[in-house]
Amino acid sequence: MIAAANLAEYYRQACEIELQAFKPGNVSVYADGHDMSIDDFRISAEVSAPHLVNSDYSLGEKIYYAIKATREAVGCNTNLGIVLLCAPLLQAAELRQPNESLRQALHKVLNRTTLDDADWVYKAIVLASPGGLGHSSEQDVGEAPAVTLLEAMQIAADRDRIALQYCSDYKDIFDFGILRYNAGLTRWAEANWAAVAVYAGLLSLYPDSHIERKYGNRFTLSVASKMSQIDQALQASERPELILPLLHQVDSEFKSEGINPGTTADLTVATVLAVFLEDHIGNASC
Repeated sequence: MIAAANLAEYYRQACEIELQAFKPGNVSVYADGHDMSIDDFRISAEVSAPHLVNSDYSLGEKIYYAIKATREAVGCNTNLGIVLLCAPLLQAAELRQPNESLRQALHKVLNRTTLDDADWVYKAIVLASPGGLGHSSEQDVGEAPAVTLLEAMQIAADRDRIALQYCSDYKDIFDFGILRYNAGLTRWAEANWAAVAVYAGLLSLYPDSHIERKYGNRFTLSVASKMSQIDQALQASERPELILPLLHQVDSEFKSEGINPGTTADLTVATVLAVFLEDHIGNASC
């Protein structure tokens, strides 16, 4: 078990590292965008953290009250995807048994979700009001759920990459993100550039759910192509700051088209958090 104070700090640090990473199309210390500022995200991380580590709450309650606090603090949807991804990771770290991996504990958390969890999460989604999310012929979030939270995510998994993580024990994070982040950290010794490597790698491979909900597949190929270019340049460089002009160029292009790869940014936060949690678990067992 990891103390709640430590869990909250790992979460805040993961959010901050993602903000320090230059993620084209997304908000970072390099550039605001989409009518949101970096302060909105920092405040969101701060106010949501206590709710995500409150052991008196169920998983669904943690998600709802984190989003409620965010909405009251900044008045917009800055972190629904982050909260949806990080809440199960934090709960898994809290409830993990000795000799159990973080992913094994996460599997238990996800498979023990309830209809009540789904109800709280539906309320959180309605409160956050993310564009295009939640309207479906099955289990619309505007209606009372008839399934568990995991079952609701299974219904949405073919159109939402965050939902897919719930159904795959976070495959993008454990099978790609963590490996990419640790490799970047070893190579450059800078967490922000390791986070850029995760973001660029994921976005070059998989369509971003946030973009797809807004535009369909209109930008799918062009986004993947530009992020592949960035990924290749980054992997070929011993000094990642040398690709800053390319990052600025693509960031400007994306934002001029209203392209915001928000889901990929959320996956980046969750990856960094998972790295922190796994490091803590590994150090505690030494």
